Amino acid sequence: QVQLVESGGGLVQTGDSLRLSCAGSGSTFSSYIIAWFRQSPGKEREFVGRIDLYAYYPDSVKGRFTISRDNAKKTVYLYMDDLIPEDTAVYYCAAGLRTSIFGRAYDYWGQGTQVTVSS
Repeated sequence: QVQLVESGGGLVQTGDSLRLSCAGSGSTFSSYIIAWFRQSPGKEREFVGRIDLYAYYPDSVKGRFTISRDNAKKTVYLYMDDLIPEDTAVYYCAAGLRTSIFGRAYDYWGQGTQVTVSS
């Protein structure tokens, strides 16, 4: 079992950078794949990356988003660069035991953190 808490969201302008944190608890944190998803009103939940031993990103964010993890601190980070208004959403981290781009594969979720990118 693992508990997750996201933080670091806020209001930024186009072109800015932002770091989100996913803080975990539980002795088995290092065993989990951690994924990031985002969702905005009226839109489908979107996969934006995951990390186990390596990070994987969809084409929509590849080159702008970077995921890293610090198992000693039980924290996973999402670094977002060159933000655009289309990145505006609530961002969630999730933990699971299988690599997937689908939310149903992940067993534990954080509460989400809002990212708003203005023009």
